Amino acid sequence: MTTNEDSRPVSGLDDLLRPFHEAEKPRSRWRVGTEAEKFGVYVADGSPVPFEGERGIQSVLLELCDRHGWFAEREHEGGEVIMLRRGDATITLEPGAQLELSGAPLSTIHQTCAEFRGHMAELRDISDELGIGWLGLGFHPFARQADLPWVPKLRYGVMKQYLPTKGALALDMMRRTCTVQANFDFQDEADATRKTRVSLALSPIVTAMFANSPWVEGAPSGEVTHRGRVWLEVDPDRSGLLPFAWADDFSYRSYVEWALDVPMFLIKRGSQIVPNTDQTFRAFMRDGKSGLTATYDDWLTHLNTLFPEVRLKKTLEVRGADGQPTPMVCALPALAKGFLYDDEALAAAETLVSGLDHDGVEAARAGIAKDGLRATLAGREVGEWANELLAISEAGLERLGALNRRGEDERIHLSKLKALIQNGKTPADAMLDDIDAAAPLLPQVLEKARV
Repeated sequence: MTTNEDSRPVSGLDDLLRPFHEAEKPRSRWRVGTEAEKFGVYVADGSPVPFEGERGIQSVLLELCDRHGWFAEREHEGGEVIMLRRGDATITLEPGAQLELSGAPLSTIHQTCAEFRGHMAELRDISDELGIGWLGLGFHPFARQADLPWVPKLRYGVMKQYLPTKGALALDMMRRTCTVQANFDFQDEADATRKTRVSLALSPIVTAMFANSPWVEGAPSGEVTHRGRVWLEVDPDRSGLLPFAWADDFSYRSYVEWALDVPMFLIKRGSQIVPNTDQTFRAFMRDGKSGLTATYDDWLTHLNTLFPEVRLKKTLEVRGADGQPTPMVCALPALAKGFLYDDEALAAAETLVSGLDHDGVEAARAGIAKDGLRATLAGREVGEWANELLAISEAGLERLGALNRRGEDERIHLSKLKALIQNGKTPADAMLDDIDAAAPLLPQVLEKARV
C-alpha cells in the first residue's frame, strides 16, 4: 500500500471498512503478537528513569541500536528517538517512558517466550550497567505524577491536555500503568465479531486473573488491580466494554459507526499536527478542518486512538491485563490463544458467557479491581469463572498441539497462572505474600516484580 493511496480522501463506508476486510486471513496464516510494557526504575532508590540523560531511556534505546541491531525511528526529522524497529518487532515508549516490546506475529507461544527472553537479555545487557531495573506491574509502585517524564511524542501532548477533561484518572492511565496485550487474527467478519463479543464478556475475568497492581506511591492500594480501577475513569467515549458489540447483529459497520462518533485527538500531516479534539471523525469527514480533508491515513490514526478493553483493527487486541514479570508474560497470549484459535474452545467460551450482559459485567468491574478473584460476577465468585476459563483454554491449547523441542504443548505457559488461580490468588496477592511492612519496600518489590 503506497503513501499516495493512504493519503487519498476517505470517500465513504467502503473506505472505512477497508482496514478490517484487508486484515482477514485464512487460518493457516493466523499468528499471535504480544505487547509487553514495563517500568524502568533506578535500583538504588526506585526513582523512575527519565527520558533524557546519560542514564535515561533515550540512552538505552540508542545502545540497543549500537549493540543489538535495532534501527532508530524519529517522529520527524531532528526529533528524538522514540521508537526502534527490527524485523517485524518494535520497541516503543508510552507517555511516562514505560518501555514496550511489540513482538513480531509468531506461530507459537513458545516463540513468543523466546522472543521476550531475548529482548530482556538485550535490555539487561545495557540497563544493568546503568543501574536500571525493569518492573512488571500494572501500576507504578512508587512514582507520583510529578516524578515522571513526558515522552516527546506529538500525540501525547494532545492527550495530556484533552483526556483529563474526560476522566479524572486519565493521566495515571497514560504515565503510571503498564499492560501485557495479545493480538489475534480473524478469518472473516463473522469470526472477528464473534471473537470480539466473547473476549469483551471475558475481559473483566481476564483482568482479575492478571491483577497485578497492588501498590500506589509506595503503599498498598487496597486493590489487586489499581490499573483496573484507573481505566474506569479515563474517557467513556473511547474506552470500556462496547455495549453495541454485545448485540447479535454486531458487525464491522457497528464498530465503524461507533468510531465515527468518537472525538478525534489530532490530524497529522508530515511532522506537523493540528489538534482536533472538538470534532468527531464523522464531523471531520463531513466538514474538514482548517482546509484539511479526511484521508485514509487519518482514519487509521483515529482507530489507534480508541481504547476499548478489546480493540478491533488489523488484529483483535485483548487489552485487559496488568503488566507482569517475565514468568507470567506469556500466560496472557497463551490463555487467549486457547479460547480464540480452537473452534471447540471458542464455542465453550461462548457458552460460558452466554448468560452475561453488558450492564451486569460493567457493574462488576469496580469490585473486580478491588477484590479480583474474590469479587462477584453474575452471582458467582470470579475465581469460579477463572477456573472454568482456564480449563477451556487448556483444552484448546492441547488440541492445537503446538509443541516445543521437549514435546510440550503451549499449556506449559499457563502453569504459573494455573497454580495461582487454583489457590484463589491473583498475581497481586502473590506479590503481597510475605511482604514485611516494617522493612523497606523497594528491595522487596525488585525481588518479586523485576522483569
